Amino acid sequence: MWTIEIVLIMLLVGSFAGFMAGLLGIGGGMIIVPVVLWVLKMQGMADLEYAQHIAVGTSFAVMVFTMFSRMIAQHRRNMVDWKVVKQMAPAMVIGVFAGSYIAKYLSNHGLQIFFVVFAVLVAVKTLMDMKPKPSRSLPGPLGLNLVGAGFGVISSWVGIGGGSLSVPFMLYCNVSVRKAVAISAAQGWFIALAGAAGYLVSGWSAEGLPAGTLGFWYLPVAGILATATIIFAPLGVKVSHKLPPKKLQMAFGILLLAIAARMLWDIAVV
Repeated sequence: MWTIEIVLIMLLVGSFAGFMAGLLGIGGGMIIVPVVLWVLKMQGMADLEYAQHIAVGTSFAVMVFTMFSRMIAQHRRNMVDWKVVKQMAPAMVIGVFAGSYIAKYLSNHGLQIFFVVFAVLVAVKTLMDMKPKPSRSLPGPLGLNLVGAGFGVISSWVGIGGGSLSVPFMLYCNVSVRKAVAISAAQGWFIALAGAAGYLVSGWSAEGLPAGTLGFWYLPVAGILATATIIFAPLGVKVSHKLPPKKLQMAFGILLLAIAARMLWDIAVV
């Protein structure tokens, strides 16, 4: 059942997700996935067999718009290294398609546990702020392709645009945090397109899906969240270029820990 309260909360969360996406270089999936699960719970569908799949698929559908808005904002500031994007994006897309196909055969509970563990690991790594060797740099084309494919598979299972993976990776390779966030914005759009398409196809023949779904996209939720994220993503990009890099990294890590804790609580309660 849809209520004004649910719609308003989604608009608020969508605005926050868009802002954080622009600010920290993430696609917003870490925020959107739990929100979609909450909406399903409010509508009495918490035990739906494909609840996590719908949450991830809807997240990708929203990110198609969010990431495009971010990518354009970063490109206008001449921050995107398109050479790196071109080397990693094709492999990421292949990884996403493969992962979204495999995801249909993974359990709902298993995907949720993977989401939580992944978020905690990335958060701890980010907050520890381990300094890479000064001589370390990005690998060659083959290495970037392999890394990109791996990031694509994981992104497809978690419902993210890849920023939670690519930003820490590039920081590890001595890429500046602002440049890493900008590259992630461009890569994330390709991941979102592939992820949205993959979950649309893999969920096309799934049975027992709620009204308003197209494949694993929950269209009413996607529409509301996308509207809010598109508006606030450019604002996040603007603020990110004014904040110190250290504070950006800390905010990124704390946000991931908070989301993981919330999802772990939901899993434990269920």
